Amino acid sequence: MKHRNYLILFGLIFFLLSGYLNAESLLIFGGKNHKTFLGCLNCNNFESKSIWNSFGKYGNRFNSNSIWNQFGNFGSEFSADSPWNEFASNPPIIVDKNGKFYGYLTRNEFKEKRADFKLANIIYKYYKKIRENVSEWYPKIFN
Repeated sequence: MKHRNYLILFGLIFFLLSGYLNAESLLIFGGKNHKTFLGCLNCNNFESKSIWNSFGKYGNRFNSNSIWNQFGNFGSEFSADSPWNEFASNPPIIVDKNGKFYGYLTRNEFKEKRADFKLANIIYKYYKKIRENVSEWYPKIFN
């Protein structure tokens, strides 16, 4: 009986870990023809390419290619290339490593194929607060 319980526990752990390890990294691209890499949307806050790593290139609110830079092309509320412009005509896209399209990262509710999943909606709602302290928000959203 004890051996069976260990097998069930091992199976459960394996199942949970395989789901976690196989989770697709969602990548953000913006700019002309969406060629500019803007970071990883769902990577952990220690990864260099993560938008949740405030010490990394894409999570730093002072970097020109960060969606958190309110004065940059990809973080301004006035730029057509920014997710935070409610009327953005060319917002960033979200894709996985194979190029599968998950939608446009945009607060523009009228943009066809707007990303409309839980993580995106949280970011739309709290983006101003998030950019003040990106690293603080990672555990709030992902834990």
